[in-house]
Amino acid sequence: MSIAPLATISGIESFSLEFLDYLAIAGFFGILTAIGYLSGRGEQASSEDYFLAGKKLPWYVVGGSFIASNISSEQFIGMIGSAVVFGVCVSMLEWGNVFAFSLLIWIFIPFLLKAKVFTTPEYLELRFNGTMRQIFAVVTIISNVVAFLAAVLYGGALALQNLFGWNLWFAIIVLGIVAGIWAIYGGLSSVAWTDLFTVVVMIVGGLTVTVLGLEALAGDGGTLLDGFRTMIERNRATTGAWAEAVQSNTQNLAGQETYNRLSVFQPATHPIVPAISLITATFSISIWYNVLNQFMIQRVLGAKNEYHARMGIVFAGWIKIFLPLITVLPGMILFAMHPEILLGPWEEVKPTADKGYVQMIQSLVPVGLRGLLLAALFGAIQSTVNSVLNSTSTIFTLDIYKRIFRPAASDRHLVRVGVISSVVILAFSILLGGFVGKLGGSLFEYIQSLYAFFAPPFAAVFVLGIIWRRINAAGALTAVVLGFAFGIAIKLYVNFTPSHPVWLDPYANQASINWLLCVLICIVVSLMTAPPRPEQVDDRLTLNWSKLNIFDNLGNHWYSSVVTWWGLFVVAIVVLLVIFSGYFM
Repeated sequence: MSIAPLATISGIESFSLEFLDYLAIAGFFGILTAIGYLSGRGEQASSEDYFLAGKKLPWYVVGGSFIASNISSEQFIGMIGSAVVFGVCVSMLEWGNVFAFSLLIWIFIPFLLKAKVFTTPEYLELRFNGTMRQIFAVVTIISNVVAFLAAVLYGGALALQNLFGWNLWFAIIVLGIVAGIWAIYGGLSSVAWTDLFTVVVMIVGGLTVTVLGLEALAGDGGTLLDGFRTMIERNRATTGAWAEAVQSNTQNLAGQETYNRLSVFQPATHPIVPAISLITATFSISIWYNVLNQFMIQRVLGAKNEYHARMGIVFAGWIKIFLPLITVLPGMILFAMHPEILLGPWEEVKPTADKGYVQMIQSLVPVGLRGLLLAALFGAIQSTVNSVLNSTSTIFTLDIYKRIFRPAASDRHLVRVGVISSVVILAFSILLGGFVGKLGGSLFEYIQSLYAFFAPPFAAVFVLGIIWRRINAAGALTAVVLGFAFGIAIKLYVNFTPSHPVWLDPYANQASINWLLCVLICIVVSLMTAPPRPEQVDDRLTLNWSKLNIFDNLGNHWYSSVVTWWGLFVVAIVVLLVIFSGYFM
């Protein structure tokens, strides 16, 4: 199997699709349409049906939709591109979720469901006050549009532009309309059930590229295992062009004299996954993304009951174990094929690497399978756009419109507002998506840096608010305001002070410092002011340490128990971290 020369990575010629490709694409949209229509019928009857799928989602839909919402064009394009540059450590962005998922299963789900809320801002009002709810609602809408919708539409359109020569604006508009239709029509039910289908397509399509890449590395007559061994050997970067590529960029890769592409544990100066911030990043970024972020948690709130919500996250955790096979391994394969990507000017390395997934489709995927890969890319985009659009309209409708303008609005009126706001939000995101590329740099790192700014203040007060009843609204509000101010200050300091410590460059380290500061501020101010009212800290909203009110609804048998499958999930992650610790590869 031939491998395209490097020139094609920076300027891929568009290629045509054959009959089988169109058949695969038509089949994908046909099945998607049927699922979206059938699951969304009658869901506009009430706000609970439209915004929370009538609280009837089973665990496999909760987990599948949770993952589908998480995988999008920045995964296929940006994360694979980062793996080309940095190696296996990018897997920590998947495997590191073990901490946040565990906290979600054991701490956060019980209280979010017992509070019977539609949105996370609504929970913050019950626990703190209305001001916290409004601030978080506004910030969530902004972050959803800027950090999710616009970036996802741009990334998907960029892939279509490189693959088929589409005009970028045309691609963004088409993607936005096609991807957003089911969120507008059927609410969360349509979103969740179509997500379950698309996650299957995404995994099958992604694995196709990985398998073909390993076959190409194995050569004629070689096996997949031979290809895997070749990939590992070349990513060790001890000889030839691979060693030259790494050695010439050690300062850019990790700010030190050596770099190990086969270790998930990287120094504090690593720009993406510094090991020192792995635990604090769980509390500063992952909790916000996986728990407070409405577009992720909404399918949990729509689960049948607490068991299905918890088991859904366990299922999502198991999918996370295998996701690096489609979001990291292709990048390592591309490095094994083209180490010269890292030999260009550093400011060009990341944008060039971002095109790695498209290059692999062009180079490796035969006619007939390209349609499956395009369907997988469409699936990744539409699932995220659907989820973010549905959750953003939910927050606007319930946390802003209903609370401020029409407290007595009927269910049907709220659903109508949700539909209209979805259309407006989608239109604005399409407009903004055309300008994301002008920011330069890596798409994946752009999104991650925005997470690191929005997440720490809210993650700090949310965790403290659940585990400690003494935390009050004054402490939470002060921490949020000063946390955002500190976030801006630290970014200005890093960008405009050449002599700043190198370890401050990684956005994960900035987020960790900000989170720790917010925790301190929240505690100090809370202790200096009056305690919260009793109804703000009852057993529905906070952990009762004397009762440990978190162990209900875990399953009736050991083989269907949340404990069993969560425990196996944790063990599997630990084993993977040991294997890829840098000592065994």
